[in-house]
Amino acid sequence: MWIRALAVVFGFGLVAAACGGSSSDGGAQGPSGAGDAAAPGFTAATVSGGEFDSASLEGAPSVLWFWAPWCTSCRAEAPDVVAAAEAFDGRVQVVGVAGRGEIPAMEGFVADTGTGALEHVVDADGSIWSDYGVFAQPAFAFVGASGEVEVFVGTMGEDALVERMTSLADAT
Repeated sequence: MWIRALAVVFGFGLVAAACGGSSSDGGAQGPSGAGDAAAPGFTAATVSGGEFDSASLEGAPSVLWFWAPWCTSCRAEAPDVVAAAEAFDGRVQVVGVAGRGEIPAMEGFVADTGTGALEHVVDADGSIWSDYGVFAQPAFAFVGASGEVEVFVGTMGEDALVERMTSLADAT
């Protein structure tokens, strides 16, 4: 009996790890990146079929939201990401970085979650995730106007996102 219980607990742990765990307070998993590292540049296709150059973010605070189309935690936090992005429209840009999936699934995620007002880039080979030190989803890279980066791996509720984005906006 205890072996079955242990197997269930182990299985739940694997599922949580696959989606990056969960933390709605914005602090339980903490930042994984240094606050003084410069933001890596990239150019990537967008989920909507265009092209995005991160140079367009230079000199302005921004947030990169790393998600995967099959990640239930990413889907659950999407409304909070949209609400925070809307609250900081024009002051902090939010860009989704989709990875670990196929483009049709990414398009479905954007449609299903109502995140179409955000720009979403396709990180098909995982290079953007790797350059930012992201190893699981969901994750956020908070990029200051001067290019410093702090990466947080885990879910963040709207309040925690707004708090972090306020700090970014106020620092400019």
